[in-house]
Amino acid sequence: MAAFFKNLLKNKVMLLMVLPGAIWFFFFSYLPLVGTVAAFKQYRFSREGFWASLAKSDWVGWDNFKFIFSNNDALLITRNTLLYNLAIIFLGLIFAVGLAILLSELINKRLAKIYQTGMFLPYFLSWVIVGYFVFSFLSFDRGMLNQVIGWFGLQPIQWYSEAKYWPYILVLVALWKAVGYNSIVYLASILGIDKSLYEAAMIDGASKWQQIRNITLPLLSPIIIIMTLLAVGRIFYADFGLFYQVPRDSGTLYAATNVIDTYVYRGLKTTGEIGMSTAAGLYQSVVGFVLVLISNYVVRRMDKDSSLF
Repeated sequence: MAAFFKNLLKNKVMLLMVLPGAIWFFFFSYLPLVGTVAAFKQYRFSREGFWASLAKSDWVGWDNFKFIFSNNDALLITRNTLLYNLAIIFLGLIFAVGLAILLSELINKRLAKIYQTGMFLPYFLSWVIVGYFVFSFLSFDRGMLNQVIGWFGLQPIQWYSEAKYWPYILVLVALWKAVGYNSIVYLASILGIDKSLYEAAMIDGASKWQQIRNITLPLLSPIIIIMTLLAVGRIFYADFGLFYQVPRDSGTLYAATNVIDTYVYRGLKTTGEIGMSTAAGLYQSVVGFVLVLISNYVVRRMDKDSSLF
């Protein structure tokens, strides 16, 4: 025990630096875990507060989970959530890494910073603003895209009534918003690569593509794997703003835009059942956790040094 307190005093500066983050995680990540009990209860409000409401609510076991699986929409929303996330993860990885490599190859570093800032900006825009941007392009009567189509003598398209276009629109908008931010991580890793490796390759007559293929990409593979594993953990989560704000909650588009998060939100708004919404969130978290464990196990079997843990 004495040795324990001695180590605490020895590392007090480091512990003080960690303290704000530890407090944040305790209040916003660990303490709310108690609320997952609501997933197994028929939650009812009480004037005595949240804890009294949780304690007095009737226990219903697994009944709340039937909200997700006991209707015809369960397969649709699960399929949409998985396929959208797979497309965004895969394409986002390709574009983010490619963009980072292009930025690292720019000779004019001041110009590279301007490009980097411009591509980073969309990440800070709220989905409400992005939704209005998209509407300015896709509006039936005044949308920019329909005006361009009209110049070629074609009939304007009712974008907010045609579900078949929205898988491409949503993936494109998601990439536009996130790729610039994700490329910063890869760019930082590229800038940390020893320049002597490239110099030696140039002396040996390696082309720029050969340098990227044999030096940049292999040395980027650990961070690529880590970022992909973290993304896989949220593969059952959909960005609510993307699927709710951008299509403007158009009912005719539900076949292409309805995902688990929007479905649960609409169900909560209609029924007011907090227990069912908590059950959906718990289901997403558990499945994501299992997927991370499986993915990390596969990576660790292939290359132990590249695994997340």
